[in-house]
Amino acid sequence: MNHRHRQALHALFAHPEPTNLSGADVKAVLVEMGADIEDRNGNRFAVTMGGHTTLFHQPDHSLTKDNVRQLRRFLTDRGIDPQRDYPV
Repeated sequence: MNHRHRQALHALFAHPEPTNLSGADVKAVLVEMGADIEDRNGNRFAVTMGGHTTLFHQPDHSLTKDNVRQLRRFLTDRGIDPQRDYPV
């Protein structure tokens, strides 16, 4: 994982929730971590990682706080800790 991806991952877990994360950057981080991403109808995309799949709303510009929380929960449930697994 390159430095830009690590920064985006750490920004995703920053407090308070960021409101300027690009959806494309987050998708690139997920793919780099081994997730499969599939575009779905209705401006959504499915992320499959570790045998689990969840749907996310695809933002036009940046992620909303709700999207950030949902992504954090999804990654935490998959056992991912940015500080431990992907230090900057």
